[in-house]
Amino acid sequence: MRLLVVATDPVEADDVRSAVDDDLDGAEVLVVSPAVHESAVAFWMSDSDQAIEDAEQAARKTAEALRDAGASARSETGEADPLLALQDALATYPADRVLVFARGDEEAQRYREDELAEEAQRRFSVPVAVVER
Repeated sequence: MRLLVVATDPVEADDVRSAVDDDLDGAEVLVVSPAVHESAVAFWMSDSDQAIEDAEQAARKTAEALRDAGASARSETGEADPLLALQDALATYPADRVLVFARGDEEAQRYREDELAEEAQRRFSVPVAVVER
């Protein structure tokens, strides 16, 4: 299984395992954490350093948890827009499945929209599931 995990916060291996309903042993996983700005002001002031640092940490922690669970995982940061992050990742990583983990706040609203999964599946021809945490 080649899995793409998109998450702005660290995700535990058990959460990924539950979402795919499968063992992670031997799975290949790319973890992408979008560099999301704390606020619109930070975005407009182009203060992206903190967003990038937070994304790097979240992706790294998730990949480490997945490696501890037996997966072959690597991490990278991505665009704040989930479709752009998916597009960039899928350009070089041919995933069989995509999991987008979203927090239960405004991010979840933005990420969990049915349109996101439908548009991603239409554009990239890969199953996409949005998991709200």
